[in-house]
Amino acid sequence: MAKVAFIGLGVMGYPMAGHLVKAGHSVVVWNRTPAKADRWVEQHKGEKASTPKAAASGADFVMACVGNDDDLRSVVYGETGAFAGMAKGAIFVDHTTASADVARELHAKAKAAGFGFIDAPVSGGQAGAENGQLTIMCGGDAGDYERVKPVIQAYAKMQNLMGPAGSGQLTKMMNQICIAGLVQGLSEALAFGRAAGLDVLKAVEVISKGAAQSWQMDNRAKTMVEGKFDFGFAVDWMRKDLGICLAEARRNGSALPVTAMVDQFYAEVQQMGGNRWDTSSLMARLEAKKTKQY
Repeated sequence: MAKVAFIGLGVMGYPMAGHLVKAGHSVVVWNRTPAKADRWVEQHKGEKASTPKAAASGADFVMACVGNDDDLRSVVYGETGAFAGMAKGAIFVDHTTASADVARELHAKAKAAGFGFIDAPVSGGQAGAENGQLTIMCGGDAGDYERVKPVIQAYAKMQNLMGPAGSGQLTKMMNQICIAGLVQGLSEALAFGRAAGLDVLKAVEVISKGAAQSWQMDNRAKTMVEGKFDFGFAVDWMRKDLGICLAEARRNGSALPVTAMVDQFYAEVQQMGGNRWDTSSLMARLEAKKTKQY
């Protein structure tokens, strides 16, 4: 079994680090809020470090799951950063949803220092993290990936190497582009069915067995109809991710008209006070428009 450091104990990182302990690995954690690290140690019987550098010291693998590019750089660089504590031959695995640019930057820095770097954003939400059923999209060197693969298996149902550094982040962008369009389409269908006087959930039961079926329909249609939007991935984070997608599209010349539109719809949800609502809250925007509450 490996010695692993885990940096960032948010709604995703907290259970992911726990699965590593359950798989038999020796785990040291660091979190910006020490109280959360204390709670994790009490629950999972791992260890807590005072800095990212201390957590990474002596680790075979260093995992991180933080908020964005700036958060990632803040826990990696500097005298107390993880890179300062990593040994030659170790591998840093970044589960943050970040830009492809920062992945390439950190990969180059890591290689120059003698250790590996894999960008490995995840999909599956809080439930996927808690159940150890995440999909993990990886970018980096094949040799590093093969070493990392059995470790991240502790919380993965699907994982694959997508290409060189940054490829994991680019694949995650595809994932978020798909989700944006799917949730908006589902919201519109539910609002349409309700306005037409249908038993909406009965209709969903039927159409979910055909070509319209999706994870969003299977897992969120009922709660969307009930006006419940406290399940997992928040609007604030989705806007961050869609901003990354749109910036990358400007660089590579691809057109994302639906994604750009849905991003603005999420901005309207934020203006409604829904910053921490989950991504299915596009339904709330449509309902507010209908009743002229927004």
